[in-house]
Amino acid sequence: MKYFPVYGLLFLLVTATAHAQTPSSTGRPKIGLTLSGGGAKGLAHIGILKAIDSAGLKIDYITGTSMGSIIGGLYAVGYSADSIEKITRKIDWDLLLSNLSSMRSIIMEEKDEYGRYIVELPWVNHWFRISTGVLEAQELWLKFSELFRPVYNIKDFSQFSIPFKCIATDISSGEAVVLDTGEIVSALRSSMAIPSIFTAVEYDGRKLVDGGVVRNFPVKDVKEMGADFVIGSNVSGPLLTSDKVTNALQVLLQVAFFREAEDTRAEVPLCNIYVPLTLDKYGMGSFGETSDILQAGIDAGRKLYPRFKALADSLNAIYGPQTIVKNRLPNKQNVKISSCEVKGLNHTNREFFIQTMNLETNHYYSADNLSRMVRRAYGTRYYTRITYSLLPQDDGTSKIVFDVEENPLTFAKLGLNYNQFSGISAIINLTSRNFFTPTSRSLVTLNIGQNFRFKAEHLQYFSRRANFAFTLGTQFDQFSITTYNNSYKEAGLYTQNYFKVDGKFGYSTNRDLTFGVGDRLEWIGYNPSLSSSLEFKGRNDFMTSYFFLRSNTLDRPVYPKRGAKIEAEADYVFQQDPDVQYYASNTRGPDSTFSAAPYPRVLFYMDKYFPIASRYTLLTHFQGGLNLNYNNNVMNEFSIGGMTSLFHNQVTFAGLREGTFYTPNVAVALLGLRYQLFSNTYLTGKANVLFSNFISKSNFFTIPDFLSGYAMTLTYNFVLGPLELSAMYSDQSRRVLGYINIGIPF
Repeated sequence: MKYFPVYGLLFLLVTATAHAQTPSSTGRPKIGLTLSGGGAKGLAHIGILKAIDSAGLKIDYITGTSMGSIIGGLYAVGYSADSIEKITRKIDWDLLLSNLSSMRSIIMEEKDEYGRYIVELPWVNHWFRISTGVLEAQELWLKFSELFRPVYNIKDFSQFSIPFKCIATDISSGEAVVLDTGEIVSALRSSMAIPSIFTAVEYDGRKLVDGGVVRNFPVKDVKEMGADFVIGSNVSGPLLTSDKVTNALQVLLQVAFFREAEDTRAEVPLCNIYVPLTLDKYGMGSFGETSDILQAGIDAGRKLYPRFKALADSLNAIYGPQTIVKNRLPNKQNVKISSCEVKGLNHTNREFFIQTMNLETNHYYSADNLSRMVRRAYGTRYYTRITYSLLPQDDGTSKIVFDVEENPLTFAKLGLNYNQFSGISAIINLTSRNFFTPTSRSLVTLNIGQNFRFKAEHLQYFSRRANFAFTLGTQFDQFSITTYNNSYKEAGLYTQNYFKVDGKFGYSTNRDLTFGVGDRLEWIGYNPSLSSSLEFKGRNDFMTSYFFLRSNTLDRPVYPKRGAKIEAEADYVFQQDPDVQYYASNTRGPDSTFSAAPYPRVLFYMDKYFPIASRYTLLTHFQGGLNLNYNNNVMNEFSIGGMTSLFHNQVTFAGLREGTFYTPNVAVALLGLRYQLFSNTYLTGKANVLFSNFISKSNFFTIPDFLSGYAMTLTYNFVLGPLELSAMYSDQSRRVLGYINIGIPF
């Protein structure tokens, strides 16, 4: 009796289809599945697929829009619901849904500038252009290419394990475009190109955006494919009621989705089993809550399982058992690349592009191999998007066709920063490539605010793979720095001016390691403005020759989860030219106090990150500086304090303000634990210790041999960068201090 309603439905269905003489009227009814768009909420569709798989119900046709097209496409080509769930849980959504690639693919010389600015405007047609969308999402393209590699040779989506169609919108006409042939990766990326969030996609001569604009729930399309019985899963909520439309943005979104809402109302009655997934507490961008959304879908699927099971059993009882193939995905084999074509090059040439990737014809490549090679080319920063398609050849090999969109050669960039020490500032950058010479990068950066800073740099690559480079740069910093007495209380204020001209040669063995030699001219000036017990006034200048080694394996520029950043430098400071006066307790010291003798110098810095759970990251920090044979030398001491690295010779220390102590030798070790509270919200606890005076003591400054401190930081990472609110404490000062930083500093 429990199956009676289903049997009755099937009886009516078979009778109606027989009368209509449809192609399926003489056999088993065809089951169609439609999955709506909805951003992150669309991940709940996976729970419905798991219930369908568990019930042994075979799907014959699939349609989807936006996130529904991605989930539906994966299922159509042969991934099981369980496999799709595993893939989803492992994805780094923050990276995929950004304009960033993994830091590990970026050239070492480019990493310091990567991901620093909140606005980047390209210079196009004699003016700075605003993109048609915020996100190009290079990593998303690559992830799709990897996932859909098993069907790279299928260009007709009806030939997938389950015939499939997805919906996009023609940006010029506003009409729905049904995508069922061509490159599946481009089709899916088109279907999910939410206007003003993702860039539009060129597809078969059209510029396409998200299909959810006009047809978010394409049920009629699956019926046109031949479906007699339709299961529709919809995660998009209804339009807001008038009392909930409270701001201009909500008004715009409400108007934008009028057409989609009207279409959905017409599509819902076409479903035989309609699944409205209520996910009101989640938004389209709630990818940080993936686990919760998946669980909501799984819970809904469990409730629907008896209904799916009854339908499967009823069909089997009427038409006989149906074989369900569990592994529908074609074998994922390496592909032999016999030829190569590159489209879209203008500022760079084919040889540079191919050599950067190290691509060779008549070699076998996996999807992972090709992704790594594309990331290498992307890491030169000459390209904004690199996609590829594989065209099967008659001899069993494939031709690879790269579709490249180059970055404009010149960008204007803007960042904002507020730091409790340095104040508020606007950071303005102009970066141009090939401006003076080919394969080069030139930049100028200004920090305009309470403290003025300036930097100019020319980076010249020499080798074909951009692993040998020369850098010539200059920098000027001006800071107002507070001084402290032995009781950790403010004692005075002085202005520090720092100027350098730096030239260095570097060789990169890979994208993670570079080493080389350089020379640097430095000029430092102190000018007290408020008296303290110890004052310096004057300037010093000197030449420094150095050997450097740098390594960076971090996975992202802000709040990395894994990897290490190491910087080491061995210096030789040549004869100096100090012109300095000092006052102790308002008494001027003798002019012959300061030494101009040369001395060696060693610097070391390391940050290391370890993911230890899904939401936890262990972080360590080590920093050291040694001025050897530093006897009565001056103006090259290390400045202790602060939680953000801001100026020359600063050694950060949680628990003390910037410039609390000065020392010629120092070693700091820090251990921290970061917990991700929500998608962009973190809580980080830190404890650090500092050792000083273990080689020599300063003749002018006093610092304890040992310091210990702690900090707790709440961070919200938003459009302007990280907002960091910290409370810190030092065992020696016995004071709790607040600390604020917003954005990425100069």
